[in-house]
Amino acid sequence: MLQLLDLEKKYGSFEAVNKINLTVTKGELFGFLGPNGAGKTTTIKMITGLLSPTGGTILLDSVDVWRKPIESKKRIGYIPDQPFLYDKLTGREFLFFSGGLYELPHDKLKTNVDEIIELLKIGSWIDKRTEEYSQGMRQRIVIASAFIHKPDLIIVDEPMVGLDPQSAFLVKKLFVDSAKSGITIFMSTHSLNVVEDICTHVGIINKGKMIFRDKIDELHKLKLQHDSNIEELFIELTDEE
Repeated sequence: MLQLLDLEKKYGSFEAVNKINLTVTKGELFGFLGPNGAGKTTTIKMITGLLSPTGGTILLDSVDVWRKPIESKKRIGYIPDQPFLYDKLTGREFLFFSGGLYELPHDKLKTNVDEIIELLKIGSWIDKRTEEYSQGMRQRIVIASAFIHKPDLIIVDEPMVGLDPQSAFLVKKLFVDSAKSGITIFMSTHSLNVVEDICTHVGIINKGKMIFRDKIDELHKLKLQHDSNIEELFIELTDEE
């Protein structure tokens, strides 16, 4: 589904991402972990087309993301760590604006908007200006906009920022149900408990290099071998590097 082949990003002599190779298959809920400065956000920005690679290839079902950017972006939904909204638009207007960028027919877009409003329990807030929204509600609208065109791949950078427990529950359920339906979720997060709760696979990047990639069950086995919890194991793995 998603392949990173010798993906590299350099800033002068500094290698932010050092020729990583990674395959994420259809329907995986992939947790992308790493300490601050490890290369997570840089990798995400290259996948989404916001940052050009120094070298390597990004493939979405064999389509080169950088050679065919428009075709690729129509199949990707992106949830950034800091939600951006147009404050003078209502939540509904913002979702229709977002869907319009993907050239969805009006009837289809209306159906998708109504569906995602219900899934994320946005309620009457949908018709209020987003300048009135809390951080958590802003995040819910941004998440809704990423799903509005029913993409094949959702790229997520810290999805739980600013979410109260109810919102976090709804978002996690949306991710799990979406993965079960065949959508691929690529999620970068510092919330190790979220990875344990919902991810099917996990990868760890450190100092620009992939140091672990496997099913979540294998991470649990590794925890038992090291007689540690996930936080202790994560620190041990990244300190070793």
